[in-house]
Amino acid sequence: MQFPHTPQHTQLPLFEAFMAQPLVPALKEVIESPWGAEPEAFSELSLRGAAGNCLNLLAPILRELSQDQDARWLTLIAPPTSVTQAWLRDAGLNRERILLLQPRGTQSAQQLTCEALRLGRSHTVVSWLNPLTTTARQQLISAARTGDAQSLNIRLG
Repeated sequence: MQFPHTPQHTQLPLFEAFMAQPLVPALKEVIESPWGAEPEAFSELSLRGAAGNCLNLLAPILRELSQDQDARWLTLIAPPTSVTQAWLRDAGLNRERILLLQPRGTQSAQQLTCEALRLGRSHTVVSWLNPLTTTARQQLISAARTGDAQSLNIRLG
């Protein structure tokens, strides 16, 4: 036995409902106000989980940065002990374009990161600063702008 189906609501076809609101002004706004041409001076990536898993997620990012067309260094400041020359090689990074730096004496990782950014010999300086205060973040941004570099902080948690 079949029951006739009688719709109780009038429904516009999807295409007509979609076209009822013109997209041209919205698209025009996006095209006329593109994202800034200059990259941000500071970025932060938060990774949680097992150290090996976090490094596996980080590897493609660092690989891309190590192959940047910029002639300057990719500098890693005080990376976790698991970031070794062997790991860099196995992850496919261009080790000829990477500096691994550790703070010495009374110098902090924050101070070394700011110095590396300010000097401008690195296109990107990657740090592992936890926790990062608002003041420390502003120092990194200022140093990155001075050296025309990018600061990438990795938070492992």
